[in-house]
Amino acid sequence: MNARMLIENFQEFAKSRNIDRPTMMSILDDVFRTMIRKRFEDDSNFDVIINPDNGDLEIWRNREIVDDDSEDIWDFDKIPLAEAQKIEPDFEVGESVAEPIKIEDFGRRAVLLARQTLIQRVKDMERDNLYQKYKDLVGEIITGEVYQVWSREALILDKDENELVLPKSEQIPKDRYRKGDTVRAVVHRVDVVNGAPKVILSRAAPAFLERLFEQEVPEIYDGLITIKNVVREPGERAKVAVESYDERIDPVGACVGMKGSRIHPVVRELMNENIDIINFTDNLELFIARALSPAKVGSMKISELTGRVSVFMKPDQVSLAIGRGGANIKLASRLVGMEIDVFREAIDYEEDIALEEFSDEIEAWIIAELKKIGLDTGRAVLAVKKDDIVRRTELEEETVDDVYRIIRQEFADDEDLTTDEASTPTTDNTPAAE
Repeated sequence: MNARMLIENFQEFAKSRNIDRPTMMSILDDVFRTMIRKRFEDDSNFDVIINPDNGDLEIWRNREIVDDDSEDIWDFDKIPLAEAQKIEPDFEVGESVAEPIKIEDFGRRAVLLARQTLIQRVKDMERDNLYQKYKDLVGEIITGEVYQVWSREALILDKDENELVLPKSEQIPKDRYRKGDTVRAVVHRVDVVNGAPKVILSRAAPAFLERLFEQEVPEIYDGLITIKNVVREPGERAKVAVESYDERIDPVGACVGMKGSRIHPVVRELMNENIDIINFTDNLELFIARALSPAKVGSMKISELTGRVSVFMKPDQVSLAIGRGGANIKLASRLVGMEIDVFREAIDYEEDIALEEFSDEIEAWIIAELKKIGLDTGRAVLAVKKDDIVRRTELEEETVDDVYRIIRQEFADDEDLTTDEASTPTTDNTPAAE
């Protein structure tokens, strides 16, 4: 491979990778000088002239002529008079000699190594550019195209065809991708694996929801409304605490928009994730009550020393506060930064019976299912509609009917509890989706 072919091949490769001309020239010069140093130990007395347009390469070795008996004849930038006169008979001591060096003189192996080095240098530069670019984009939304889908991750290409990774753990559970689909995600982090950057995207991170609101709500983008905290169970439920320093702006209303016009695009992007918008306040008790929405809190005891909150509410509100699978209380705890414990208000507690007392007639796993949604006593179970229990647990209607029958028998002598009161709660407790 001669110099022209080497430069032309590299030029085509560099253009395919969008390498600009100054950078390409710098890489070529550096690689050829590396070749020179390997053969001549020093390149300071060499001139490298490259014309990538026509593939020309000129390498000139400059040396000073010294007397044949001089002690300097072994210096890298000196040449004995006798050797110089072989190049040009008229040369004299003290003059300079510019000797052309052909790339073929370095040997075939050196030329092939130079070609590999040129390609590797471009790839290294691409890796560095990718790292620098996405290091500054962490926490920002980017749009890409699905190139390939595997069981544990999806490969995404950005507009410059850089490869990005969207792991299964960072996807919304309802996400389903096919090659060619357009994906929006937030840049979660940039890892370095075996010297190469690996850009990790996320659709499950709270930052993704935060950036979506910035795009849909101008007041957030302009700084008139501040997002104080975001917590999520991806694809299921999220809570967002917002605050406005302008009393004329209702932060919750601004985020929801007229008839939900602002929040609906966010909900659709998150695969119908239920989003509770909460007005932030420094009043911790009020903030906790808002965080447990849609449940209504009766009273609470806050222990800042232990970081726990005991919340007391009516029996029919306990299941709302806990939520399906405990999602609501978990998110509320994370939003306020304290562990929240929900208790049924002790109304007629002495006349109530703990579910464990029915263990001889009700199986343990059924009791466990009821306690998951905050129903830990007989009266608490009877205060909730059958449909609500079936929807919130794994129990079937026939099983719930049996539980009602067993508990009612125990309270049969209670004059304050009629059959109608036992089977019909006062309210229909269904969480409201924002």
